[in-house]
Amino acid sequence: MTLRKKALGLAIAFGFSALVSSPLLAADDTDSIHVYKSPTCGCCSDWIDHLEDNGFEVTATDTNDMGKIKADAGLIAGLGSCHTAFVGDYVIEGHVPADDIKRLLSEAPKATGLSVPGMPAGSPGMEMGDRKDHYKVILFNEQGQTRVFAEHN
Repeated sequence: MTLRKKALGLAIAFGFSALVSSPLLAADDTDSIHVYKSPTCGCCSDWIDHLEDNGFEVTATDTNDMGKIKADAGLIAGLGSCHTAFVGDYVIEGHVPADDIKRLLSEAPKATGLSVPGMPAGSPGMEMGDRKDHYKVILFNEQGQTRVFAEHN
């Protein structure tokens, strides 16, 4: 069962209207993505530009409580970055390239989502001239299992 369906089921079962508008329910189709970010983070805005340039319809919500967003999303320790997004039934953490998100949606693996831990130079939104650090996109699930989904640079 997906995180979205679990949250909706809990909302219906317990009458919690707050769960219905939770970030776990934020993106209803695969062309729209809901990004939660700090109001002062420039690289998050650059990543949003990257998504829009690659065909995603982006809704952004500024928040000063990213820890709660990440916890509610089921993010595994060690996979964190600066922003958290929701697309379809998946969590997208950090500077994941749009093409990897499209591949995730196309292949539809049984997983919680994708993460680019930290903020590697050269990842979308973290462009720094010619500097391009090697980084991995990690596929993860709610049981804490991970595997490399893609490698870049």
